[in-house]
Formats: sequence, structure tokens, C-alpha cells
Amino acid sequence: MFDVVILAGGLGTRLRSVVSDLPKCMAPVAGRPFLAWILQWLEKYDNVGSIVLSLGYKSHAVTDWIESDSRFSSLSIDWVIEETPLGTGGGMRLAMSKVKADRAIVLNGDTFFDVDLNSFIAFSKRKDTPLAVALKPMTAFDRYGSVTLADDGRIVSFNEKGWCDRGLINGGVYCIDPRAGLFEGRPHRFSFEKEILEPMSREKSLYGFVSDGPFIDIGIPEDYALAQTFLPANI
Repeated sequence: MFDVVILAGGLGTRLRSVVSDLPKCMAPVAGRPFLAWILQWLEKYDNVGSIVLSLGYKSHAVTDWIESDSRFSSLSIDWVIEETPLGTGGGMRLAMSKVKADRAIVLNGDTFFDVDLNSFIAFSKRKDTPLAVALKPMTAFDRYGSVTLADDGRIVSFNEKGWCDRGLINGGVYCIDPRAGLFEGRPHRFSFEKEILEPMSREKSLYGFVSDGPFIDIGIPEDYALAQTFLPANI
């Protein structure tokens, strides 16, 4: 059994031209909120325990939809709400406080990456690591920073954005052991990327799980438009 945390508090600033006044996870995709597609994808796993939504901007839009839509009544869905912005790390820590399973899968609420979650969790246990990152192979990209991976699966570095003919990117899906204390002693507001991911890569204690499943990030209007047909075809 594993729990799932979905980081769904984003403002959707870059999508304002096409989606106004909604958190990114509620952006309509083929007639449904983006979050509905993520939940539908999670339904195929019969070993999901609870799903915790980390909410912030216009959280009521999400909670009202969850409470009124019976489509996902079979799922155990809870949420936490950031009263003030906590950064990616602070928001994740708040949501992790509700995790009960021995592993949590953390997803971004504006990205779909079809990772085999059971294989991902098995990988993290085999490597005996408190944190593993799902990595997506890409070609001809400059929108994302690349990730350097050693032969043994350890992440060596996170590289700045720049043109890359071929490489791996951070797919925004993480497997975390909540008992490892990764969030203890951190500031009230902090960056998960800068304060946890990057130091762990320098210490050679962070592992990457390569998956070439379908991937889309709706953070910009062009990919949001693509998602209208991409998600129905891939979920």
C-alpha cells in the first residue's frame, strides 16, 4: 500500500491567457479538470491508500469539486491548505503530515507522467533510499534542466536549462519514505529542489528511476492545448 500527495496549489500564471481564475490543477482538459485525469490514472492502482491534495490558491475550487463529484467517491481523498505560501518544500511537508503508508508518491498537479508506480516503489526500496526521482528521457529540448545520472542510478547533478540534444529531465514524480525525516529541521518556507534535491545529489544519496512513459506539463499554453487530445489518448 502507498499514499499519494498531489501538489495542487499552483497559480497557473503562465496559463492566465487561456485559463483565468483557476488553480492549474482545475484547468479544463477535454471537458474535465486536469486533476480528474490524474485521479482516473491513479484508480488503476488497487494499492493506493489515501490521496492528499496540497492546496493553496483558490483551494475552494478544488475542494468544492471533490465534494460534489461522485466520480471518485471510491478514492480516499483528503487535503491540506497553505494559508500562506510555503514554497515547494513547505507545502510538501504539510501534505506529508497526513501520509500513513511507508512510501508516498508525490506528483505535480499540472503534470502527467505515466510512471509504473509499483516498479518505482520497488526500485526505491531496492536502493534503500529515502527519496527517488522519476526521470523522463527527452530529445531536442531547452524548456527543462537536464539531470546527470551515474551508471548505478545515482543522480550526479541537476543542470541549468539550456539546449540539450538528448538527456533526462526531472519528471516531477517522487517516491519518499516518510519515516526518513527529510523535512525535519527545515525553515517554515523552503524550496524542495534547492534544499533537498540538490544537496542529496551532491552527497550522491539521491537515485533516479528512468521511465519513458507518456509525459505532458500543462504549464504553458502550447502544451495545455496539446493536452486536450494527449490525455484522453494516454489515460
